[in-house]
Amino acid sequence: MCAKVLIVGGAGEMGQWFARFLMRQNYAVSIADIDSHTKEVAKELGAGFVATSERAVDFDIVLISVPIDVTEEVIRGISPQMRAGSLLMDITSIKKGPIEAMKKAPKGIELIGAHPMFGPMTPNLRGQTVILVPVQERSEHWLPKIRALFEENGAHVEILTAEEHDRIMAIVQGLTHFAYIAIGATLNTLDFEVRESRRFMSPVYEIMIDFMGRILAQNPHLYAMIQMNPEVKKVHSAFIAQCKDLARDIEKGDMERFVRSMRSAAAHFGDTEAALRRSDKLINANIAEFEGLAQSVGIERGLRHLYSGAVHVGIVERVTPSHIILNRKGQRTRLKIENIQLLNTDELLQWKIDNLRHHRRDISVALPEKVQPDVIASIISDIDGVVSAEKIDIYKIKKGYSSITFRIAILGDKNPKEVQGAVEEVLKGIGGEIR
Repeated sequence: MCAKVLIVGGAGEMGQWFARFLMRQNYAVSIADIDSHTKEVAKELGAGFVATSERAVDFDIVLISVPIDVTEEVIRGISPQMRAGSLLMDITSIKKGPIEAMKKAPKGIELIGAHPMFGPMTPNLRGQTVILVPVQERSEHWLPKIRALFEENGAHVEILTAEEHDRIMAIVQGLTHFAYIAIGATLNTLDFEVRESRRFMSPVYEIMIDFMGRILAQNPHLYAMIQMNPEVKKVHSAFIAQCKDLARDIEKGDMERFVRSMRSAAAHFGDTEAALRRSDKLINANIAEFEGLAQSVGIERGLRHLYSGAVHVGIVERVTPSHIILNRKGQRTRLKIENIQLLNTDELLQWKIDNLRHHRRDISVALPEKVQPDVIASIISDIDGVVSAEKIDIYKIKKGYSSITFRIAILGDKNPKEVQGAVEEVLKGIGGEIR
């Protein structure tokens, strides 16, 4: 019997992500949320809808997916409604407060804090990191199951205490987000035109600007809450102090001290060569992708939109640093390069097989009785433009010979007469006589 899961905050982006993920693992999922459209969201997801926290008693797992600033309040409100043996989890970015709130839950309820280190646009768990913060002596039954759930779907799982988690996240999230947001705010203060600067950008500047833009595009309320991690305050102080020190060195023209600071930071960083190689891979991947598009002018290509999933197929007419224009039978489609992924040859062919309306032809041929029709069908299927081939009829016509009829499906954008001719030439080449 599959476990029943209630996702509180299930109408939010991460709540919906976990609803889809858990339903794919055969969990029976319901969602609850203060959003007025929660019932409609549940219907779209194919999940159940719960209107009141009193129903929490019906579920094996209650997953809290609400904003950080109300997480503890929601935990305190719903935990008394849960039954013994069930699991209470949260997926917020701060752990000490939520874990302390969980510990006040009635005895018999198991408790695990979780922090998925990815966002709702991530298609699956492969290669992602999930941090688990189990409460000792209150997670023995569910911890192995939850860990296996993530690991079996390709995630890397780390087990931390709440204190370790918040201290590490003060750097991993608190410092990095703070720095990028500060850079963005500085560009705003300077009235610097970011879009225009792309005309002069180096590969490193482009990547930095894109990561900064990625952060700035997120929910500012969420990022403000991440900065409220109590461990972040001393990180901010250290960062600001270092910025002032470096600025003072530059103002004084003290090149030696600046160089010494940079070398000291590099020594503390450790293997900068490995970081250089990894960043080179990222830069070269960007360059290779653009070159692949630029070299496709005049060639048919398939482009998958990263967010809608729609595939656009056509002749590449023009490529600029920001856009690509496809022409399909005179109809032009203009797409932003950052929003698309170039399909390889096999992916484009599979898309055509799955989506185009194909031509069908029946071809009858006289062949020696000893031939194996399935082998002949396999040979036909390998001919360019043939989607599939199957034997639909066979009967004896004279001593030692049979008439075999093959039904072939010809790719929708191919010339059916030309493909049929190629098939007939192959059949004649193996001793057949077209009837």
